[in-house]
Order: sequence, then C-alpha cells, then structure tokens
Amino acid sequence: MTISPAQNKSLGAVLTDTGCNFALVAARADRVELALVNDDGTTIRNIDMTRDGDVWHAFVAGVTAGQRYGYRIHGRWNPDAGLRANPAKLLVDPYARAVTAGVDYTGPILDHTAESYYVPDTRDSAQYVPLSVVVADSPAPEPIARHRRLEECVIYETHVKGFTIMHPAVPEHLRGRYAGLAYPAVIEHLRELGINTIELLPIHQFVSEPFVMGRGLSNYWGYNTLAYFAPHGAYCSVGTEGDQVQEFKNMVSALHRAGIEVLLDVVYNHTCEGSHEGPTLNFRGIDHKGYYRLTDDLRNDYDVTGCGNSVNTGHEEVLDLIHESLRYWVTQMGVDGFRFDLATTLIRDSAHGVDQNHEFKRRLAADPVFEDIKLIAEPWDMGPYGYQVGRWGRGWSEWNDRYRGYLRDYWRSQVHGVNELASRVAGSPDIFDHDDRPPSSSINFINAHDGFCLRDLVSYNGKHNEANGEGNRDGSDDNRSWNCGVEGETDDPAVNALRHHQARNLLATLIMSDGTPMFCAGDEMGRTQQGNNNAYCQDNRINWVRWDLLENWDDVFATTKRFIALRASSPLLQADDYHYRTEVTDADGKGLGRYEMAWMNGYSGEMGEDDWNDSGRRLLGKYVSNASDEAFLIWFYSGDRPIEVTTPPVPWGTSYLIVASTADEGELPADALAPGAVFTLPGRTVAVMKVSVPTARAQVDALEGAEAE
Repeated sequence: MTISPAQNKSLGAVLTDTGCNFALVAARADRVELALVNDDGTTIRNIDMTRDGDVWHAFVAGVTAGQRYGYRIHGRWNPDAGLRANPAKLLVDPYARAVTAGVDYTGPILDHTAESYYVPDTRDSAQYVPLSVVVADSPAPEPIARHRRLEECVIYETHVKGFTIMHPAVPEHLRGRYAGLAYPAVIEHLRELGINTIELLPIHQFVSEPFVMGRGLSNYWGYNTLAYFAPHGAYCSVGTEGDQVQEFKNMVSALHRAGIEVLLDVVYNHTCEGSHEGPTLNFRGIDHKGYYRLTDDLRNDYDVTGCGNSVNTGHEEVLDLIHESLRYWVTQMGVDGFRFDLATTLIRDSAHGVDQNHEFKRRLAADPVFEDIKLIAEPWDMGPYGYQVGRWGRGWSEWNDRYRGYLRDYWRSQVHGVNELASRVAGSPDIFDHDDRPPSSSINFINAHDGFCLRDLVSYNGKHNEANGEGNRDGSDDNRSWNCGVEGETDDPAVNALRHHQARNLLATLIMSDGTPMFCAGDEMGRTQQGNNNAYCQDNRINWVRWDLLENWDDVFATTKRFIALRASSPLLQADDYHYRTEVTDADGKGLGRYEMAWMNGYSGEMGEDDWNDSGRRLLGKYVSNASDEAFLIWFYSGDRPIEVTTPPVPWGTSYLIVASTADEGELPADALAPGAVFTLPGRTVAVMKVSVPTARAQVDALEGAEAE
C-alpha cells in the first residue's frame, strides 16, 4: 500500500478506482493515526494522516471494499478542560457506513483507569472494540412511487428483528433480518391490514450498555447508537463487512414496490458511550468537548437525555455530522422520513437552552433533500424546559402524549365528561392549530414501544418487569391501564371478550381521529409482553411478535383492517385542515344547515352547554361533512351499559348507515336509519355511520317542510 495526499475531501472512507480516501474531523487532535486492521483484529499498519484545518486526510492506494479500519487520536489528556485524547483506544469512524460487531466489555475499553475517571488507561483496546468497514458505493433503492401526505399515512411502529423472528412463512435464515422484513408473506400482511408506512425502531449500528450486559441481557430496542451512517449489522442475514448496506437497500426497495414508506426512529440525542465513566468507542475519544455537552467544570457530561450524555448540536461539526447522516439515509438508503428520539436535545443552544429557531431546524428546512421527507419529533427530553409538545412549527409533526394519556383514561372511564375527547379526536387543535399547522402535526398513539403493548394495556393494572433484573423498579407507574377485572392472563371467557372489545375500541378510536395514527406491530393480533412495560432489554419472546396469536385475535385484526380501509376511503376521514363549525354551502353559496364539524349528543342533535358540562357523559358523536354528498357520524361510547341513541334530524342527514363498528355481530342495525330514528348502542362501542345529505338549499327546504307537515 502507498500513502499520498487526499484526493477527495468527503468525510469517512470513500473508495476510488485505485484506493480509498479517509477523512476525519478532529479539531483538538495533535496527531491522528489511521489503523488498517486484519480480519483477525491485528493491525496491518498505522498511518499518520495529514491535517487540513480541522480535517485529517489520507489516501491509501490498494484499499478495497471490506477493509477494516479505525482511528487513534493523539492530543491532550486534560479532563479539567474537557479533553480526553487517548491513542491507546481504537475508535470507530463517525462516518463509517458499516461496523463489524459489538463490544467486549471484559477488555480495556474505558479511556480511564479503574481507580479514577480522570487518569488515562494506556492499555490498547483494538481487540475488544468494533471496527469500521470500507463500503463501496452502490445504487440507491427503488424510490416510492409517491410520498403520501402525512394525513394519508397509517404508521406501524415495528422492530426489524422482533417482527419476523417467529414468522412461520419466513425462511429461518431470514427471520429477524432486513431480508425477513422484505419477505413476500410479511409484506402481504402489511398490505392486507392496510399499512402504508412503517417506522423502524433504531437501525443505526448500536451496542448494549455495560450494566445490561452484566445482567446477561442485551439492548433490544437499539436506542444506544454507535454509528450514524451504518445499518445495524446484526440485522443482516449474510454478514457485517458491508453486506448490511445492500440488504437494507433491498428491503427498502421491496417495501417501496408494495407502496409502503419507510421511516427510521433515529437517536441523535445521545450515544452509546454514556457518561465519562463509560466506554470510549468513538466520539469521546475524538473530541469529548466538541461532541458532548459538558457541565461548567468541563469534567462531567451535562445529561438532558437520562442516558449519560447529550450530543452537543451547539457545535458546527456535530450539526454537520447529523445533517450529512440524514442526507445519506434519504439519498443513498432511500428512507422516507425520521422520528427523532428526545428531539428537544437537538435544539438546545450552546448554553443548553431550548431554541425552536435552532440551526438544526433551519438546516433541514432549507435543504431541498428533505422537501417531501417526514420529520417527526418526540417533543421532549429530560432537561429544563424539555417538554415542547405543540411548539415545533410547520414542517414538523410531533408525538402527542396528551392524546395517549386521555384516550387511555376515556376507555377505562376515568374522565370527567367528553370535552377533552372532542379535542383529541379532532386533531388536538388546542395544541397544534397555530402557525398554519395541519392536524397531521399530531402523531396520535395509544401505545408505543415504550410502555404497555395494547393487549397488556387491557390485561394489567400494574407493570411486571421482574425479568429486567431491577426489582420491578424500572418503567413507568403511570400506565393508565385497566385489566378488565383480572390481573394478567386468564381463562375467563367474559374477561377475555371484554379485553378484545377494549382493544378494538382503542384501535378504532385511534384510526378515526384527525391527525396521524400510529400503533405497534402485533397490536392487531394480541401481542403481549407479559406485563413488562419497559422491555428494552428483552431480546426474546417477551418482545417478539407471535404470529400464532393471530387466529385467536382475528376479530381485532378484522376490525383494524376495516377501520383503516374506511379511513382511506374518504378525505373527510383524512383531514388536511382543521374542521370547525363552519356552515356547508351549496353551489349557489346558500347555507345547507349543516357544518364541516359538529358534535352530537345522541338524543336531540348538537351538543348543548348542559351536555358539555355533564361530567358523567360518556357518549359523543363526531359529525363531519363537506359540500358534496358525503358526511360521517362517528359515535364514541365508553359507558358499560347499552344506551339508546337518536339519529340527528334533517338537515344533518337523510339517512344513516352503520359502515364500521367495534360491536359484536348482530348488535347494531344493518339497515339505514332515518333521521330521528332510535337504536341501541352497546356498551363500550365505536360506531361509524355514513350519512346521506342534501346538497342544495331547495332540498333542505323541501325536507324540512315535509317534516313540519
């Protein structure tokens, strides 16, 4: 191999016809060595790189795809100044497109000694740490035919491994891999259900935390990122020498051909290195003071994530890394959007304050690469003023925890009246209807990976996290769940029937709400975590989707499928703007006596003041209509006893036909009902009526005249 000045200024490892350019930002380094490594972990040679400003370069002739490498940083060790350079630690390239494997926690992977966090450990870590891999360029995946508007999307949050590891139709060697998620039988399940958007739990290369490994467990969710350009190698069916890149691209192409968009849950707020007490694998060894937020004394990490460190987007090189990573996943890996974990951390300034006009947001808004890309914030972190729900502005959508909390309470009858129900199912305008934001700004969800899955939400009153090895102290105690009378699994048919019914109600409400619905893989088929509400460390049947449950939970699957299809059938059920009590007019501009949105009380027509002030009310009708002949009336009823409901009078509709419900077969009338008709709505039911409406003022006058006679 021969060494020469860099021929390309791109960061990372970039192949040419004759070799490879290597480039690394290390502003505070005095010297940088590029280590080329054999397959057995031994070093071929260490190469001194050339400095150009803050960037270190080297071109090495003869290097080809699959070459393993790492960096050694020489510089000052002065923890009092936030400087922790230690050349004994071999570091992963932040721009590496593939990484070999995990960490051997028995080795000298800490930059400090066992006696002190502030004294350097001079033992070499090369045999114990992951290695970067040179990857050749390859074509981007097949693009999606059309990026849907977010209000058209139904988001399915899933785990690459857990979704297919137990799928009986997927070949064994593909289960739990990118190729398994792309397998025809898996895609057919998504298409049959009506899913058009999947959100993958983290697939950036990640490693497990030392304390988790010490309990004989592993990080399953993946919120512990090592490399922001590398797809997680363990999800590849054939190898980790760059094969994971192509297999990921093939998966994206297969999903795109099926009309399914791919979103990534990304963790740019912290890394796997934890606090300064944790391992040194890349960022800390390259530039501790640059990549991480530090306390005023510069000795410790300033943690607003609860994970030991916080990535410092107040520094230009950190913003460059995140920006280029996002561009790479869009342009080269074909993804269609991102959900940003603990997103508030990304918009903290150099003084750690929250800034909604942060350069991070400005960059994405100005970059045409992200014009049709979905940007979803988890709009909080653990730091001061970290709760930012509703404040992210146009161009962003946000996880709506207010929706999650209230809807759980509503269906377990722990609410006072239905005022907030109206706000939540109307897209939470009290939170998001400002700055020209649409209802799709609200990502509505009942549950996510973090907390009870849907079946457990109706099966357990309390968490059961004993398997995590923390004495059931971990995980939230604010579950807002109801076990329907028995804690955990039971053979009682009445309890199980109620649980199925409640699961149907929760999913139906979610899908019929304005905003963007999201639910978890397996919710439609009774997936259970056995009461564990913090299953981040359970890479086993506690987390994996059990496809054999589908047969017994086919009623929930069928209900979910029916409501998704109904939502997709009409723009009225995919609101791109907020509906208010604005009168609908005919072609001549004459009022039709009905409104774009109205709330029905179930006995006389519109809700009145007394109805809204009734703390015991559990029934609410959501009425939506437009200037054509289309209208819907959705009844939400969480009471436990049947109730008589009267359809609204003319001009709200001329007939009412139930087209979807969570009721059991035969419990609701099959024929269309006239205005003012009375029917019985079973306890704990969602029912959707398709409403026929007059489209001209003359029709309204004639109908009202006939009623008067």
